[in-house]
Amino acid sequence: MNIGDLLDRSAIALRVSAANKRQALAVISEIAARSFGLDGGEVLDALAERETAGSTGVGHGVAVPHARLEGLERMRGVFVRLEQPVTFDAVDDQPVDLLFALFAPKDAGAEHLRALARVSRLLRQGEVRERLRQARGADAIHAILVQDGDTVRTSAA
Repeated sequence: MNIGDLLDRSAIALRVSAANKRQALAVISEIAARSFGLDGGEVLDALAERETAGSTGVGHGVAVPHARLEGLERMRGVFVRLEQPVTFDAVDDQPVDLLFALFAPKDAGAEHLRALARVSRLLRQGEVRERLRQARGADAIHAILVQDGDTVRTSAA
């Protein structure tokens, strides 16, 4: 599975305003609900529940929130770039402005963990993060994530 299989252009949002972590997760939930035909409240509840187990802020201004959801047929992703970083209880205590949310079917197995690992490896790359922060549109974001995601997959194999 590559990033292009997870992330549709319609599930990418830039210039998003959020005052805090909860609002950022709510925006992700709205996008997931609209893009994948899910209930936004259920998505938000699942993301919030996962955050209570430990923050998904992985450092360098990046978070990878994730949840398993009823009603999904396959792994899906949502990418959000915030206008202003928000406190996210990240491992490095830095605020977050890049969020790549992953959603898996309730019964997903190791595929969910592999996707999390791939996205995390990709977003650990400083050059990729900078290009994502400078990208002007959803098409550019999608291209960066797909092209660089394929490189990560190939080099990690």
